[in-house]
Amino acid sequence: MSVLLARIGAPHGIKGHVRVKAFGDPQALDSYGDLFTSDGRSLTIKTMRASKSVMIVKFQCVDTREAAEVLNGCELFVPRSALPDHEDDDEFYVADLIGCAALDKAGTALGTVRDVANFGAGDLLEIAPPDGDQSWYLEFSETNVPHVDVNAKRVTICRPDEVSERDSD
Repeated sequence: MSVLLARIGAPHGIKGHVRVKAFGDPQALDSYGDLFTSDGRSLTIKTMRASKSVMIVKFQCVDTREAAEVLNGCELFVPRSALPDHEDDDEFYVADLIGCAALDKAGTALGTVRDVANFGAGDLLEIAPPDGDQSWYLEFSETNVPHVDVNAKRVTICRPDEVSERDSD
């Protein structure tokens, strides 16, 4: 399993530097070793420095603006094993939720967490029902997901009442 750490943005200058938006601690990007793109390319950070809300990064073997432009939009991943373990049982990485059984409060299986998506308004769990029906999304909040046990690979979910269509005025 791999974990998304950052996304490469536009080039910065003419010598191969790029802007990188980190999704965690930006200063820790170079502490995980090689970073990988979704298509399997390996990138090694040569230098990096902070600049406003992004890091300016120089990768090895990326020496021109043209080479940097090719990387624009690439997401950067590391293997889950490269990340430190949490000291507290209540802490986990969002990626650890994928594959967890989704159970209601009575323990009835409602499906499996297929993915954790974020379309801009917060994290959503994609739940794949056990019967193969179409998956559905649930806002990842303490109200909707009151208990997470990543060691047992299960989450307890409280599915909200269906939203009814509003009356038009």
